[in-house]
Amino acid sequence: MTEFEIHAGNIQIKNPIALAPMAGIVDIDFVRDAAMSAGLAIIGGYNLDAATNDSAARIKERGRAEFVTPEPIKHLRNELERVKEMEDPPAIAINVRSTEISPLLEAAILAKEHNAILEIDCHCRQPEMTDIGVGEPMLHDLENLQSVISKLKRTGVVLSVKTRSGVVDDVELAIAIEDAGADMIHIDAMKPGAGVDHRAIRVTRNVTDLVIIGNNSVVDFRSAKDMFGHGADMVSVARAALNNPGTIDNLVRAVDTFQEQTGWYNAPKHICSGGDDRALTFCCLPVKPCAIHRVLDKYGITPQEFADLKVELSRETPLVLGGQQTCFGTLIWCCKLTKPCFMRDAVLGQIGVTGVEYMRLKKKLSEDILNNLKERKGT
Repeated sequence: MTEFEIHAGNIQIKNPIALAPMAGIVDIDFVRDAAMSAGLAIIGGYNLDAATNDSAARIKERGRAEFVTPEPIKHLRNELERVKEMEDPPAIAINVRSTEISPLLEAAILAKEHNAILEIDCHCRQPEMTDIGVGEPMLHDLENLQSVISKLKRTGVVLSVKTRSGVVDDVELAIAIEDAGADMIHIDAMKPGAGVDHRAIRVTRNVTDLVIIGNNSVVDFRSAKDMFGHGADMVSVARAALNNPGTIDNLVRAVDTFQEQTGWYNAPKHICSGGDDRALTFCCLPVKPCAIHRVLDKYGITPQEFADLKVELSRETPLVLGGQQTCFGTLIWCCKLTKPCFMRDAVLGQIGVTGVEYMRLKKKLSEDILNNLKERKGT
């Protein structure tokens, strides 16, 4: 099995493919049928109090699927107990809604007992739910959302927040969620009328260390790879898994192969192609007009200081071995493995470094660069 270093709190996630919640559809039976190979399966959304269950019943009356559970905690306990009967199940999260904090706290304690993740639904936009203040309206009151997150985290539960991009300022939202103590952010990166909004993933990656699940229009590995390249740690699949039960299996096989071949499954796109700040590790020497200067200005560092920093951080690594025939005389300035370059590949062969090893070195360099820049900026 391919190794992925994905952790949310104390929960290890075996791969970066998740099943997204779909109200009235995604329960443990659905997981068993369509998502056993996933790294994470998010069941729900479940309604935890009388108000949300009443709204769910009214939604069902007009023909839309919903879970209506008169004894929601008992129902969730039964669902989580069934996971113990599975062989090699995915990690489980439960997506929940409530107008009251007490049922959320009960669900958090239950999730923690079963080594599951709790996910707050700040995503639903069905009027029956939004009219009672749950789902998307929670994004408009960050102070209250932070209070809910903080109270739930006191139980020790691993916590995710399901959001929708473009509703409020995405950067402010991500920072608020992280500051309140959440572990994950699950972003429906929706651009109304125009498909997926990768910008929302990128700006979130650039300001937080949250585990990011990218959602929206993930139907195959190409669309998943676009999410990864803009900063997502994971991607979640919804309707595609409903329409084709083999979708998640196919995605897991594809990402396993890609990780084996490259060593960095969610390596960022280059800065000049719209990638997040992790891509500074792939940037050329900053001697020409380029998008890198905008990023360096943001961190308050000059091109020369950045060049010196990158050289210093690479000094004890194989990236400085050979490379005279590369564009700038060293692998420090070379691009990602998936971009064809005979000069880079020739040097890797000469010094005995595989493509996977090269990408892992670049990943470490990326982490060191960003840690240094954030320390300089005091963030």
